[in-house]
Amino acid sequence: MGPVAWKVSDGLVPYREAVLMMEDRVAAIRAGEAGEMVWLLEHPPLYSAGTSAKEADLLTPERFPVFKTGRGGQYTYHGPGQRVGYAMLDLKQRGGDIRLFVRQLEEWIILTLARFNLRGERRENRVGIWIARDGAREDKIAAIGVRVRHWVSYHGISINLDPTLEHFNGIVPCGIDPARYGVTSLAALGCQVTMAELDAALKASFVEVFGG
Repeated sequence: MGPVAWKVSDGLVPYREAVLMMEDRVAAIRAGEAGEMVWLLEHPPLYSAGTSAKEADLLTPERFPVFKTGRGGQYTYHGPGQRVGYAMLDLKQRGGDIRLFVRQLEEWIILTLARFNLRGERRENRVGIWIARDGAREDKIAAIGVRVRHWVSYHGISINLDPTLEHFNGIVPCGIDPARYGVTSLAALGCQVTMAELDAALKASFVEVFGG
């Protein structure tokens, strides 16, 4: 495999446009016409529904545009201040193990957060990466939702840098119980990081997990 290409988009990329661009790249990777790519971007405010989304978890459907998508998972929010990382990788060339790929995505996030002295953790019964708070409370700081077509992955991860956390109140994020679990961000945890610094950490951690 050749080196993984990186694309970083300025401004807010419309969700539907991003999905179409990913699908084109996935087809090109499968055809051997393009190499693997990771795309870092932000979306305008929206809710996306994964293949396991429950209608009851969309609490305010009129608040933001809602997109049904083929990725795994339930409802999630995307918006300014959240870094989205779309990973278009040839999994057939990387061992053909989707469960391993998801674990690697988790490790990518965990190592990235560790660069800012934050301890992100997995939970076996909950998707995403979590931050343990005082007492029994835990807050989600990063989400994972992927799709694989002909052994090429797309969609990927999102990390809350400094989004408007109140926007998550329009959904039950990823089906989690809001009475026990919340959503947080690097900024809410007192970690003052720029998007450029987060991108640099994502790139360095990606190489540790997936190679160049």
